[in-house]
Amino acid sequence: MYELEEKGYLYLLVVVPVLVLLFLYVQYWKRKKQAAFGDLDLIKKLSPEKSLFKPTLKFALVLLGLTFLILALVNPKMGIKMEKVKRQGIDIVFAIDVSKSMLAEDVAPNRLEKSKQIVSQLINQLGSDRIGIIAYSGSAFPVLPMTSDYAVAKMFMQTMNPGMISSQGTSIDEAINLAANNFFDKKDKTNKLLVIISDGEDHSDNAQSAAEDADKMGLKIITVGVGTEKGGAIPLKRNGVVESYQKDQDNQVVITKRNAEVLATIAKSTKGGYVDGNSTKAVTDYVKKVLDNTQKTEFEGAMMADYKSQFQWFLGFGFFCLFLDVFLTERKTKWVRKMNLFNEEKETENK
Repeated sequence: MYELEEKGYLYLLVVVPVLVLLFLYVQYWKRKKQAAFGDLDLIKKLSPEKSLFKPTLKFALVLLGLTFLILALVNPKMGIKMEKVKRQGIDIVFAIDVSKSMLAEDVAPNRLEKSKQIVSQLINQLGSDRIGIIAYSGSAFPVLPMTSDYAVAKMFMQTMNPGMISSQGTSIDEAINLAANNFFDKKDKTNKLLVIISDGEDHSDNAQSAAEDADKMGLKIITVGVGTEKGGAIPLKRNGVVESYQKDQDNQVVITKRNAEVLATIAKSTKGGYVDGNSTKAVTDYVKKVLDNTQKTEFEGAMMADYKSQFQWFLGFGFFCLFLDVFLTERKTKWVRKMNLFNEEKETENK
């Protein structure tokens, strides 16, 4: 397992093939000039100690040294230690509404992006809790199972969009049932929290019943409403440009509004609470208060990789190659000359 801390420096490796082409051109130019100056065989006899191989070797060392120095700037990190860690916390699942109504821009930049910002801020203030992510519209989809890796959670969350679930509509009960039955272990005594971020539009009548069933297994639900009561149209974009707006069967522009009442009723069924999601600070403060008043349970975390920087090895090899290049002359090495690897002596005798 490895990771590259500063990937941007990898672009510097473009210099390597450029230098190779430049070196080949210089060699061609030198040979051409030598041929214009006089007989190549005579020139070789005038400089018998000059090696044909060492200039290429010296150039290869410079290239190798440069490559290692660039890799040192990238700072590769490798997981050389694996261990299990014990944590104290609760299990939290974030259910994010990805229906088309979440594209409405009555809150900036739109309801869905606002939801992602809220969840990202909530994750930032967590300590040792396990989290999972659900996307839902007409059905629910498990985006990320329970994990303690917050960086991975944020990465997966950013990929969420209305196109990831084919069945449109909004069925909050699907998200509640998926969380209760697939994310939380009923035998586990760890406290459980489901945070639903939505505009409150619900095209099914089963959310209340699902919430009551969740309450029986000890699942508390916090609902976060995004959007405004005034509402907004659903833009249809291509390449980031609005082409038109979502229309109904009567060819009228659909205006989607936040339904705080539905969300508040769902939360009340599990002795949870509803909070206005248009203020990110209000959400984070409320959830923090809930977490502070919730008893934490000790559990064994997943295998964690302890990444350690390896740049010093590449830095050392890079300087070593450049050091060799400085002390390597272009004269023939005596013992290599005796071995006559390139048949130079034989060619001289024949001539």
